[in-house]
Amino acid sequence: MSASRVESKSHSTSEVNLSRVTRLWLPLAASWALMAIEMPLLAVVIGRLPDERLHLAAYGGIAFPIALVVEAPIIMLLAASTALCRDWRSTCYVRGFMRSAALILTALHALIAFTPVFDWVALDLLAADPQVAESGRLGLQILLPWTAAIAYRRFMQGLLIRADRSRVVGLGTVVRLVANATVLIGLAVFSDLPGIAVGSSAISAGVLVEAAYIGWAVRPTLASLRVAAPDSKPPLNASRFAHFYVPLALTPLITLLLQPLGSAAMNRMPNPIDCLAVWPAVHGLVFLTRSMGFAYNEVVVALAEHPGAKAVLRQFRNRLALGTTLVLFVFASTPLAPAWFQGVNDLSPFLAALAVAATAIAVPMPGLQAMQSYFTGLLVSAHKTRGVTEAVLLFFVMAAALLAACVTHGQLEDPGLLFAVSSFTIASLAQTIWLAWRVRREGA
Repeated sequence: MSASRVESKSHSTSEVNLSRVTRLWLPLAASWALMAIEMPLLAVVIGRLPDERLHLAAYGGIAFPIALVVEAPIIMLLAASTALCRDWRSTCYVRGFMRSAALILTALHALIAFTPVFDWVALDLLAADPQVAESGRLGLQILLPWTAAIAYRRFMQGLLIRADRSRVVGLGTVVRLVANATVLIGLAVFSDLPGIAVGSSAISAGVLVEAAYIGWAVRPTLASLRVAAPDSKPPLNASRFAHFYVPLALTPLITLLLQPLGSAAMNRMPNPIDCLAVWPAVHGLVFLTRSMGFAYNEVVVALAEHPGAKAVLRQFRNRLALGTTLVLFVFASTPLAPAWFQGVNDLSPFLAALAVAATAIAVPMPGLQAMQSYFTGLLVSAHKTRGVTEAVLLFFVMAAALLAACVTHGQLEDPGLLFAVSSFTIASLAQTIWLAWRVRREGA
Protein backbone atom coordinates (compact mmCIF):
# COMPACT_ATOMS: atom_id res chain seq x y z
CA MET A 1 0.00 0.00 0.00
CA SER A 2 1.38 3.38 -1.01
CA ALA A 3 2.31 6.00 1.54
CA SER A 4 -0.41 8.29 0.29
CA ARG A 5 -3.08 5.61 0.74
CA VAL A 6 -1.85 4.81 4.24
CA GLU A 7 -1.96 8.49 5.12
CA SER A 8 -5.41 8.86 3.58
CA LYS A 9 -6.74 5.86 5.47
CA SER A 10 -5.36 6.97 8.83
CA HIS A 11 -6.65 10.49 8.24
CA SER A 12 -10.17 9.33 7.42
CA THR A 13 -10.48 6.93 10.35
CA SER A 14 -8.94 9.11 13.02
CA GLU A 15 -11.45 10.28 15.60
CA VAL A 16 -12.87 13.77 15.37
CA ASN A 17 -13.22 15.14 18.88
CA LEU A 18 -13.11 18.57 20.50
CA SER A 19 -9.38 18.28 21.03
CA ARG A 20 -8.71 17.65 17.34
CA VAL A 21 -11.06 20.45 16.26
CA THR A 22 -9.35 22.83 18.66
CA ARG A 23 -5.87 21.87 17.42
CA LEU A 24 -6.86 22.58 13.83
CA TRP A 25 -8.82 25.74 14.66
CA LEU A 26 -6.39 27.40 17.06
CA PRO A 27 -3.59 28.28 14.59
CA LEU A 28 -6.16 29.51 12.08
CA ALA A 29 -7.87 31.60 14.75
CA ALA A 30 -4.52 33.06 15.76
CA SER A 31 -3.86 33.87 12.10
CA TRP A 32 -7.20 35.63 11.71
CA ALA A 33 -6.74 37.47 15.00
CA LEU A 34 -3.34 38.73 13.95
CA MET A 35 -4.77 39.89 10.62
CA ALA A 36 -7.57 41.61 12.51
CA ILE A 37 -5.01 43.55 14.55
CA GLU A 38 -3.87 45.29 11.36
CA MET A 39 -6.82 47.66 11.15
CA PRO A 40 -6.74 48.82 14.81
CA LEU A 41 -2.95 49.18 14.57
CA LEU A 42 -3.28 51.25 11.43
CA ALA A 43 -5.98 53.42 13.05
CA VAL A 44 -3.79 53.97 16.10
CA VAL A 45 -0.78 55.13 14.06
CA ILE A 46 -2.66 57.23 11.49
CA GLY A 47 -4.65 58.76 14.33
CA ARG A 48 -1.43 60.30 15.62
CA LEU A 49 -0.33 61.79 12.29
CA PRO A 50 -1.39 65.15 10.80
CA ASP A 51 -4.90 65.40 9.31
CA GLU A 52 -5.86 62.12 10.93
CA ARG A 53 -9.62 62.45 10.24
CA LEU A 54 -8.98 63.00 6.54
CA HIS A 55 -6.62 60.04 6.11
CA LEU A 56 -8.61 57.63 8.30
CA ALA A 57 -11.71 58.49 6.30
CA ALA A 58 -9.78 58.03 3.04
CA TYR A 59 -8.47 54.61 4.03
CA GLY A 60 -11.61 53.28 5.73
CA GLY A 61 -14.07 54.81 3.28
CA ILE A 62 -12.25 54.77 -0.08
CA ALA A 63 -8.99 52.83 -0.53
CA PHE A 64 -9.67 49.75 1.61
CA PRO A 65 -13.29 49.11 0.51
CA ILE A 66 -12.40 49.41 -3.18
CA ALA A 67 -9.38 47.11 -2.78
CA LEU A 68 -11.57 44.56 -0.98
CA VAL A 69 -14.16 44.54 -3.76
CA VAL A 70 -11.48 44.04 -6.42
CA GLU A 71 -9.96 41.07 -4.57
CA ALA A 72 -13.34 39.52 -3.68
CA PRO A 73 -13.37 36.86 -6.46
CA ILE A 74 -10.20 35.23 -5.11
CA ILE A 75 -10.98 35.33 -1.39
CA MET A 76 -12.61 31.88 -1.46
CA LEU A 77 -9.51 30.29 -3.00
CA LEU A 78 -8.69 29.19 0.54
CA ALA A 79 -11.87 27.11 0.78
CA ALA A 80 -11.49 25.89 -2.80
CA SER A 81 -7.91 24.79 -2.30
CA THR A 82 -8.79 23.04 0.96
CA ALA A 83 -11.72 21.18 -0.60
CA LEU A 84 -10.50 20.42 -4.14
CA CYS A 85 -6.70 19.99 -4.14
CA ARG A 86 -6.72 16.27 -3.39
CA ASP A 87 -4.12 15.40 -6.05
CA TRP A 88 -1.46 17.00 -8.23
CA ARG A 89 -3.66 17.40 -11.32
CA SER A 90 -6.38 19.21 -9.35
CA THR A 91 -3.76 21.33 -7.62
CA CYS A 92 -2.31 22.43 -10.96
CA TYR A 93 -5.77 23.29 -12.25
CA VAL A 94 -6.66 25.46 -9.26
CA ARG A 95 -3.19 27.05 -9.35
CA GLY A 96 -3.70 27.99 -13.00
CA PHE A 97 -6.99 29.65 -12.14
CA MET A 98 -5.32 31.52 -9.27
CA ARG A 99 -2.64 32.94 -11.58
CA SER A 100 -5.11 34.06 -14.25
CA ALA A 101 -7.48 35.61 -11.73
CA ALA A 102 -4.65 37.45 -9.96
CA LEU A 103 -3.46 38.95 -13.25
CA ILE A 104 -6.92 40.07 -14.38
CA LEU A 105 -7.89 41.55 -11.00
CA THR A 106 -4.58 43.38 -10.66
CA ALA A 107 -5.22 44.97 -14.05
CA LEU A 108 -8.69 45.98 -12.86
CA HIS A 109 -7.18 47.48 -9.70
CA ALA A 110 -4.72 49.49 -11.79
CA LEU A 111 -7.51 50.68 -14.09
CA ILE A 112 -9.45 52.09 -11.14
CA ALA A 113 -6.48 53.52 -9.25
CA PHE A 114 -4.55 55.16 -12.09
CA THR A 115 -7.23 56.38 -14.51
CA PRO A 116 -10.25 58.72 -14.40
CA VAL A 117 -12.36 55.69 -13.47
CA PHE A 118 -11.38 56.47 -9.89
CA ASP A 119 -13.14 59.85 -10.01
CA TRP A 120 -16.34 58.19 -11.17
CA VAL A 121 -16.15 55.57 -8.40
CA ALA A 122 -15.10 57.86 -5.54
CA LEU A 123 -16.93 61.09 -6.39
CA ASP A 124 -20.03 59.86 -8.22
CA LEU A 125 -20.74 56.42 -6.76
CA LEU A 126 -19.40 56.93 -3.24
CA ALA A 127 -20.17 60.66 -3.06
CA ALA A 128 -16.92 61.22 -1.17
CA ASP A 129 -15.60 64.60 -0.14
CA PRO A 130 -13.06 65.68 -2.82
CA GLN A 131 -10.20 65.91 -0.32
CA VAL A 132 -11.00 62.48 1.09
CA ALA A 133 -11.22 61.07 -2.44
CA GLU A 134 -7.83 62.46 -3.45
CA SER A 135 -6.19 60.96 -0.39
CA GLY A 136 -7.96 57.66 -1.08
CA ARG A 137 -6.61 57.64 -4.63
CA LEU A 138 -3.04 57.60 -3.33
CA GLY A 139 -3.84 54.80 -0.90
CA LEU A 140 -5.45 52.66 -3.60
CA GLN A 141 -2.44 53.14 -5.89
CA ILE A 142 -0.06 51.94 -3.17
CA LEU A 143 -2.28 48.90 -2.55
CA LEU A 144 -1.77 47.63 -6.13
CA PRO A 145 0.17 44.43 -5.09
CA TRP A 146 -2.60 43.50 -2.63
CA THR A 147 -4.79 41.25 -4.81
CA ALA A 148 -2.08 39.11 -6.44
CA ALA A 149 -0.31 38.54 -3.11
CA ILE A 150 -3.54 37.47 -1.41
CA ALA A 151 -4.56 35.18 -4.29
CA TYR A 152 -1.23 33.35 -4.09
CA ARG A 153 -1.26 33.22 -0.29
CA ARG A 154 -4.82 31.90 0.09
CA PHE A 155 -4.31 29.17 -2.50
CA MET A 156 -1.16 27.94 -0.78
CA GLN A 157 -2.74 28.23 2.68
CA GLY A 158 -5.51 25.87 1.57
CA LEU A 159 -2.91 23.25 0.67
CA LEU A 160 -1.35 23.63 4.11
CA ILE A 161 -4.69 23.28 5.90
CA ARG A 162 -5.59 20.19 3.88
CA ALA A 163 -2.23 18.67 4.84
CA ASP A 164 -3.00 19.39 8.53
CA ARG A 165 -0.29 22.07 8.66
CA SER A 166 -2.46 24.93 9.88
CA ARG A 167 0.27 25.96 12.31
CA VAL A 168 2.32 27.24 9.37
CA VAL A 169 -0.60 29.48 8.38
CA GLY A 170 -0.49 31.07 11.84
CA LEU A 171 3.26 31.59 11.63
CA GLY A 172 2.81 33.27 8.25
CA THR A 173 0.44 35.78 9.80
CA VAL A 174 3.01 36.56 12.48
CA VAL A 175 5.51 37.30 9.71
CA ARG A 176 2.94 39.51 8.00
CA LEU A 177 2.13 41.46 11.16
CA VAL A 178 5.80 42.02 11.97
CA ALA A 179 6.45 43.34 8.46
CA ASN A 180 3.33 45.46 8.61
CA ALA A 181 4.17 46.98 11.99
CA THR A 182 7.81 47.59 11.02
CA VAL A 183 6.88 49.53 7.90
CA LEU A 184 3.97 51.32 9.60
CA ILE A 185 5.96 52.56 12.58
CA GLY A 186 9.13 53.16 10.56
CA LEU A 187 7.40 55.39 8.02
CA ALA A 188 5.39 57.19 10.70
CA VAL A 189 8.54 58.03 12.67
CA PHE A 190 11.17 58.54 9.98
CA SER A 191 9.25 59.96 7.00
CA ASP A 192 7.00 62.88 6.20
CA LEU A 193 4.55 60.79 4.18
CA PRO A 194 0.84 61.44 4.76
CA GLY A 195 -1.09 58.98 6.91
CA ILE A 196 -2.82 57.29 3.97
CA ALA A 197 0.56 56.53 2.36
CA VAL A 198 2.00 55.22 5.62
CA GLY A 199 -0.93 52.89 6.23
CA SER A 200 -1.27 51.61 2.66
CA SER A 201 2.48 50.98 2.34
CA ALA A 202 2.44 48.93 5.54
CA ILE A 203 -0.52 46.83 4.39
CA SER A 204 1.09 46.13 0.99
CA ALA A 205 4.42 45.22 2.57
CA GLY A 206 2.74 42.84 5.00
CA VAL A 207 0.85 40.81 2.41
CA LEU A 208 3.89 40.58 0.12
CA VAL A 209 6.17 39.31 2.89
CA GLU A 210 3.57 36.80 4.09
CA ALA A 211 3.02 35.49 0.55
CA ALA A 212 6.76 34.95 0.18
CA TYR A 213 6.94 33.07 3.48
CA ILE A 214 3.96 30.83 2.65
CA GLY A 215 5.45 30.08 -0.76
CA TRP A 216 8.64 28.91 0.92
CA ALA A 217 6.87 26.91 3.64
CA VAL A 218 4.48 25.06 1.30
CA ARG A 219 7.23 23.41 -0.76
CA PRO A 220 7.21 20.06 1.10
CA THR A 221 3.41 19.84 0.73
CA LEU A 222 3.63 20.52 -3.00
CA ALA A 223 6.34 17.87 -3.33
CA SER A 224 4.17 15.30 -1.55
CA LEU A 225 1.21 16.03 -3.81
CA ARG A 226 3.38 15.76 -6.91
CA VAL A 227 4.76 12.29 -6.17
CA ALA A 228 2.27 10.56 -3.87
CA ALA A 229 -1.35 11.59 -4.29
CA PRO A 230 -3.43 9.54 -6.81
CA ASP A 231 -5.56 11.50 -9.28
CA SER A 232 -9.19 12.14 -8.30
CA LYS A 233 -11.93 10.49 -10.31
CA PRO A 234 -13.63 12.17 -12.03
CA PRO A 235 -10.81 14.65 -12.70
CA LEU A 236 -11.29 18.32 -11.95
CA ASN A 237 -12.21 20.26 -15.09
CA ALA A 238 -13.62 23.65 -16.03
CA SER A 239 -17.24 22.57 -15.60
CA ARG A 240 -16.76 20.96 -12.18
CA PHE A 241 -14.60 23.82 -10.93
CA ALA A 242 -17.02 26.50 -12.14
CA HIS A 243 -19.99 24.68 -10.57
CA PHE A 244 -18.13 24.59 -7.26
CA TYR A 245 -16.33 27.93 -7.27
CA VAL A 246 -18.57 30.49 -9.00
CA PRO A 247 -21.15 30.53 -6.18
CA LEU A 248 -18.31 30.80 -3.66
CA ALA A 249 -16.65 33.65 -5.56
CA LEU A 250 -19.93 35.57 -5.69
CA THR A 251 -20.28 35.27 -1.93
CA PRO A 252 -17.44 37.60 -0.83
CA LEU A 253 -18.00 39.84 -3.85
CA ILE A 254 -21.59 40.51 -2.80
CA THR A 255 -20.59 40.86 0.85
CA LEU A 256 -17.71 43.23 0.20
CA LEU A 257 -19.80 45.43 -2.06
CA LEU A 258 -21.41 46.51 1.20
CA GLN A 259 -18.16 48.17 2.26
CA PRO A 260 -18.33 50.89 -0.41
CA LEU A 261 -22.13 50.83 -0.23
CA GLY A 262 -21.88 51.59 3.48
CA SER A 263 -19.42 54.39 2.73
CA ALA A 264 -21.75 55.82 0.10
CA ALA A 265 -24.66 55.70 2.54
CA MET A 266 -22.68 57.37 5.34
CA ASN A 267 -21.56 60.09 2.92
CA ARG A 268 -25.24 60.88 2.41
CA MET A 269 -26.16 60.93 6.11
CA PRO A 270 -25.21 63.26 9.00
CA ASN A 271 -21.54 63.67 10.06
CA PRO A 272 -20.02 61.78 7.08
CA ILE A 273 -16.33 62.52 7.72
CA ASP A 274 -16.67 61.75 11.44
CA CYS A 275 -18.42 58.47 10.66
CA LEU A 276 -15.83 57.40 8.08
CA ALA A 277 -13.00 58.40 10.43
CA VAL A 278 -14.44 56.25 13.23
CA TRP A 279 -15.31 53.33 10.93
CA PRO A 280 -11.77 51.78 10.75
CA ALA A 281 -11.52 51.64 14.55
CA VAL A 282 -15.00 50.11 14.98
CA HIS A 283 -14.63 47.74 12.04
CA GLY A 284 -11.23 46.60 13.29
CA LEU A 285 -12.52 45.83 16.78
CA VAL A 286 -15.63 43.98 15.59
CA PHE A 287 -13.60 42.13 12.95
CA LEU A 288 -11.19 41.00 15.66
CA THR A 289 -13.97 39.19 17.53
CA ARG A 290 -15.58 37.93 14.33
CA SER A 291 -12.23 36.56 13.14
CA MET A 292 -12.54 33.64 15.56
CA GLY A 293 -15.61 32.56 13.61
CA PHE A 294 -14.01 33.19 10.21
CA ALA A 295 -11.29 30.71 11.16
CA TYR A 296 -13.89 27.99 11.75
CA ASN A 297 -15.03 27.72 8.13
CA GLU A 298 -11.97 25.81 6.87
CA VAL A 299 -12.04 23.57 9.95
CA VAL A 300 -15.57 22.46 9.09
CA VAL A 301 -14.64 21.97 5.42
CA ALA A 302 -11.65 19.82 6.39
CA LEU A 303 -13.43 17.62 8.97
CA ALA A 304 -17.15 17.47 8.12
CA GLU A 305 -16.81 14.39 5.89
CA HIS A 306 -15.43 12.27 8.72
CA PRO A 307 -17.76 9.89 10.60
CA GLY A 308 -19.33 11.44 13.69
CA ALA A 309 -17.75 14.83 13.04
CA LYS A 310 -20.87 16.96 12.70
CA ALA A 311 -22.01 16.56 16.29
CA VAL A 312 -18.57 17.59 17.56
CA LEU A 313 -18.35 20.49 15.13
CA ARG A 314 -21.79 21.68 16.23
CA GLN A 315 -20.77 21.55 19.89
CA PHE A 316 -17.62 23.56 19.18
CA ARG A 317 -19.67 26.05 17.13
CA ASN A 318 -22.01 26.72 20.04
CA ARG A 319 -19.14 27.36 22.43
CA LEU A 320 -17.39 29.59 19.93
CA ALA A 321 -20.52 31.66 19.22
CA LEU A 322 -21.29 32.17 22.89
CA GLY A 323 -17.71 32.99 23.86
CA THR A 324 -17.02 35.55 21.12
CA THR A 325 -20.35 37.31 21.62
CA LEU A 326 -19.74 37.53 25.34
CA VAL A 327 -16.29 39.06 24.79
CA LEU A 328 -17.65 41.88 22.61
CA PHE A 329 -20.60 42.43 24.96
CA VAL A 330 -18.34 42.85 27.98
CA PHE A 331 -16.05 45.15 26.05
CA ALA A 332 -18.88 47.35 24.75
CA SER A 333 -20.75 47.59 28.06
CA THR A 334 -17.84 48.45 30.37
CA PRO A 335 -15.27 51.28 30.55
CA LEU A 336 -12.98 49.17 28.37
CA ALA A 337 -14.53 50.52 25.16
CA PRO A 338 -14.17 54.26 25.93
CA ALA A 339 -10.65 53.65 27.22
CA TRP A 340 -9.76 51.79 24.03
CA PHE A 341 -11.16 54.31 21.59
CA GLN A 342 -9.87 57.37 23.45
CA GLY A 343 -6.64 56.05 24.90
CA VAL A 344 -5.44 53.65 22.20
CA ASN A 345 -7.11 55.01 19.06
CA ASP A 346 -6.67 58.62 20.24
CA LEU A 347 -10.21 59.59 19.21
CA SER A 348 -11.84 62.70 20.59
CA PRO A 349 -14.51 62.18 23.29
CA PHE A 350 -17.27 62.75 20.72
CA LEU A 351 -15.81 60.28 18.20
CA ALA A 352 -15.08 57.75 20.96
CA ALA A 353 -18.70 57.91 22.13
CA LEU A 354 -19.84 57.33 18.56
CA ALA A 355 -17.51 54.33 18.29
CA VAL A 356 -18.80 52.84 21.57
CA ALA A 357 -22.42 53.16 20.42
CA ALA A 358 -21.63 51.49 17.08
CA THR A 359 -19.77 48.66 18.82
CA ALA A 360 -22.74 48.01 21.12
CA ILE A 361 -25.02 47.62 18.10
CA ALA A 362 -22.60 45.10 16.58
CA VAL A 363 -22.48 42.79 19.64
CA PRO A 364 -24.39 39.91 17.93
CA MET A 365 -21.99 39.84 14.96
CA PRO A 366 -19.28 37.49 16.36
CA GLY A 367 -21.79 34.82 17.31
CA LEU A 368 -23.57 35.10 13.98
CA GLN A 369 -20.22 34.69 12.19
CA ALA A 370 -19.45 31.46 14.05
CA MET A 371 -22.85 30.10 13.02
CA GLN A 372 -22.38 31.20 9.40
CA SER A 373 -18.95 29.58 9.15
CA TYR A 374 -20.34 26.30 10.47
CA PHE A 375 -23.26 26.21 8.03
CA THR A 376 -21.12 27.44 5.12
CA GLY A 377 -18.47 24.82 5.86
CA LEU A 378 -21.07 22.04 5.74
CA LEU A 379 -22.39 23.25 2.39
CA VAL A 380 -18.90 23.62 0.91
CA SER A 381 -17.88 20.16 2.16
CA ALA A 382 -20.99 18.71 0.48
CA HIS A 383 -20.25 20.73 -2.72
CA LYS A 384 -23.64 22.48 -2.31
CA THR A 385 -22.25 25.98 -2.68
CA ARG A 386 -25.33 27.57 -4.26
CA GLY A 387 -26.95 27.97 -0.84
CA VAL A 388 -23.97 30.02 0.32
CA THR A 389 -24.50 32.54 -2.49
CA GLU A 390 -28.25 32.69 -1.84
CA ALA A 391 -27.63 33.54 1.80
CA VAL A 392 -25.13 36.30 1.10
CA LEU A 393 -27.37 37.72 -1.63
CA LEU A 394 -30.14 37.94 0.96
CA PHE A 395 -27.70 39.70 3.28
CA PHE A 396 -26.80 42.21 0.57
CA VAL A 397 -30.37 42.95 -0.50
CA MET A 398 -31.58 43.41 3.06
CA ALA A 399 -28.62 45.58 4.12
CA ALA A 400 -28.88 47.69 0.95
CA ALA A 401 -32.61 48.18 1.43
CA LEU A 402 -32.13 49.24 5.06
CA LEU A 403 -29.32 51.64 4.13
CA ALA A 404 -31.42 53.13 1.33
CA ALA A 405 -34.30 53.63 3.73
CA CYS A 406 -31.99 55.42 6.16
CA VAL A 407 -30.61 57.69 3.44
CA THR A 408 -34.03 58.66 2.12
CA HIS A 409 -35.57 59.21 5.57
CA GLY A 410 -35.65 62.95 5.94
CA GLN A 411 -35.81 63.08 9.76
CA LEU A 412 -32.58 61.26 10.62
CA GLU A 413 -30.29 63.29 12.84
CA ASP A 414 -28.02 60.63 14.38
CA PRO A 415 -24.67 59.88 12.70
CA GLY A 416 -24.95 57.56 9.72
CA LEU A 417 -22.51 55.05 11.22
CA LEU A 418 -25.12 53.86 13.73
CA PHE A 419 -27.66 53.17 10.99
CA ALA A 420 -25.05 51.43 8.83
CA VAL A 421 -23.97 49.07 11.62
CA SER A 422 -27.61 48.36 12.51
CA SER A 423 -28.34 47.48 8.88
CA PHE A 424 -25.37 45.10 8.68
CA THR A 425 -26.32 43.36 11.95
CA ILE A 426 -29.95 42.76 10.97
CA ALA A 427 -28.95 41.53 7.52
CA SER A 428 -26.38 39.17 9.04
CA LEU A 429 -29.09 37.58 11.18
CA ALA A 430 -31.19 36.96 8.07
CA GLN A 431 -28.17 35.42 6.33
CA THR A 432 -27.57 33.02 9.22
CA ILE A 433 -31.19 31.87 9.26
CA TRP A 434 -31.13 31.20 5.50
CA LEU A 435 -27.89 29.19 5.76
CA ALA A 436 -29.37 27.05 8.53
CA TRP A 437 -32.42 26.37 6.41
CA ARG A 438 -30.32 25.44 3.38
CA VAL A 439 -28.21 23.01 5.39
CA ARG A 440 -31.35 21.31 6.67
CA ARG A 441 -32.87 21.17 3.19
CA GLU A 442 -29.71 19.79 1.53
CA GLY A 443 -29.07 17.31 4.33
CA ALA A 444 -25.49 18.64 4.47
